[in-house]
Amino acid sequence: MSQADKARRFKALHIPGNPLVLYNIWDAGSAKTVASAGAQALATGSWSVAAAQGYGDGQAIPLDFALQIIARITESTELPVSVDFEGGYATDPTELATNVTRVIAAGAIGINFEDQIVGGQGLHPIADQVQRIKAIRQAAEQSSIPLFINARTDLFLKTQTNQAALVAEALARQTAYAQAGADGFFIPGLGDEALITEICQASSLPVNVMMLGSLTSLPIAARLGAARASFGPGPYRVAQDDLKARAANLF
Repeated sequence: MSQADKARRFKALHIPGNPLVLYNIWDAGSAKTVASAGAQALATGSWSVAAAQGYGDGQAIPLDFALQIIARITESTELPVSVDFEGGYATDPTELATNVTRVIAAGAIGINFEDQIVGGQGLHPIADQVQRIKAIRQAAEQSSIPLFINARTDLFLKTQTNQAALVAEALARQTAYAQAGADGFFIPGLGDEALITEICQASSLPVNVMMLGSLTSLPIAARLGAARASFGPGPYRVAQDDLKARAANLF
């Protein structure tokens, strides 16, 4: 299957009420393990990829190194691979487009792209984020790959109280991101079932939820209307806790 075909297959797996399950990986070994368990697609988690190499999250791992890891993952599997690309390692749309072209060249068929200011405060204004998404879409078109742009809003991660007041802005961002060329809308940090349902029903894009906190099962995510369920740093943390416990029994 060609890279373009994998991208189209990946997009088709996003079905509201029957979410694509992405048990996030961090290297080629974890990719092969999750693939062997029956996964339909794979996705990295930026926190996990960084932690596995001794870095913190937030684009601390050098881009060149991250791209080497991505390439090794995509070479190790026939499944579609989406990459958590954080803020794209750039603010300027032109630089961002260059970086995304490199991610595509490494074999990725999708990215998570967040709207928080990495290393700064708050979120990018909607108008600025729209220009960044447009640059990504143009870069993908020039590469002839229908890259799945999973537009992430960090509104709910930044604010854990009175999240209902953020729904209107979240939906405004969803609309703008969709018009700019996004394929999915990611709402990590939101666990309130009623609010998730409201966003899923109003969104023109398939909605991605993160399986943390109150989102304790995939049937819940399906019932709420999610089209994608990912696990973020959870799988890496579970693996490391198991490793630590086993090692502790030896010393």
